[in-house]
Amino acid sequence: MRLVLPALLALLPLAAPACAQTTSATAQQPVYELRIYTPAPGKADALNARFRNHTLKLFEKHGMRNLAYWNELPRADAPDGRVVYILSYPSREAREADWKAFGADPEWQKVVAESEANGKLVTRVDSIFMTMADYSPPLAPVR
Repeated sequence: MRLVLPALLALLPLAAPACAQTTSATAQQPVYELRIYTPAPGKADALNARFRNHTLKLFEKHGMRNLAYWNELPRADAPDGRVVYILSYPSREAREADWKAFGADPEWQKVVAESEANGKLVTRVDSIFMTMADYSPPLAPVR
């Protein structure tokens, strides 16, 4: 896989909010979710438009923090590339509640129905959950 997780995570200080960092099992710590979407053939532009025009706003509405989004550079075996992004949540429990509310939102359901009228936009979603390591540099505040 050409997408290198450490390189993406190195970019977090440029886009993420300041937060407390700890490895204590008892302390509540933010949870970061790296999501990788593989667009259906020919659907990358439509997927990016859906994020740009609707999804980010709806994520914020439901308590999810948008940290950064990337488009993977095209490759011979994946000409559309993938959409890669990172969200943050106060906890894993908050993440579950946020996604449940997001999925049930009538506005989101309408966006999905309209954007997928000519077929699904995504063929695969990969998700990785992360917490900050105690040796990570502090995250920069959003400007």
